[in-house]
Amino acid sequence: MIDHAHDLASVRDATERLLTAVAELDGAAVTQPSRLPGWTRGHVLAHLARNADALVNVLQGRPMYVSGEARDADIERDAPRPLQAQLADVRESAARFQQAGAAPQDWARTVELRNGVTDSASRVPFRRWVEVELHHVDLDIGYELEDLPAAFTQREIGFLADRFGGHPGVPATRLTDGTRAWHTGRAAPEPEVEVTGSPADLLGWLAGRRDGTGLAVRGGPLPALPPL
Repeated sequence: MIDHAHDLASVRDATERLLTAVAELDGAAVTQPSRLPGWTRGHVLAHLARNADALVNVLQGRPMYVSGEARDADIERDAPRPLQAQLADVRESAARFQQAGAAPQDWARTVELRNGVTDSASRVPFRRWVEVELHHVDLDIGYELEDLPAAFTQREIGFLADRFGGHPGVPATRLTDGTRAWHTGRAAPEPEVEVTGSPADLLGWLAGRRDGTGLAVRGGPLPALPPL
């Protein structure tokens, strides 16, 4: 069962960790490359702020973004700002998201996200938690996938495994960290491939943050995953 109140609190805590870490950077650091191709750290921070506002839109019944082009233009516009402006924007937009999440609403309703994706309103806080945690790693400032909360990592592996579940281009695959197991890919009586690794390596591969070299594969090559 999804606990949106728990996830909102987790978003708040993750945001504070990120803000505390970013505040220790010098001013020039925001212009330096992140781990995301073509994006500086300023792009990542701008995206985090605009994503918070976009999810406020979702919770309040408006389109997530005016358009894909407008989303990209907003990030490009905000990316070059000084570090203190970036910090203020992430903090203030995060507060707006928390305020929207605290408002009475029907958490069981279906909402529309980007590119026609739909989900339960109750999962929106978890989706924001994913944005904050993974983009903290993407900033390349010393926070790694191994540093993510264990409960978050387990949930995100399950979420991404479900996302690729039934995909015709992904073989039926069993994922395991040696303790827990997840299934993804094409429906089949038995898995065609088994992928074993640490939770961080499994998440990194599923989320497109690692190439899978830390994983052990049986039954065939490491499956190629479609873009998120």
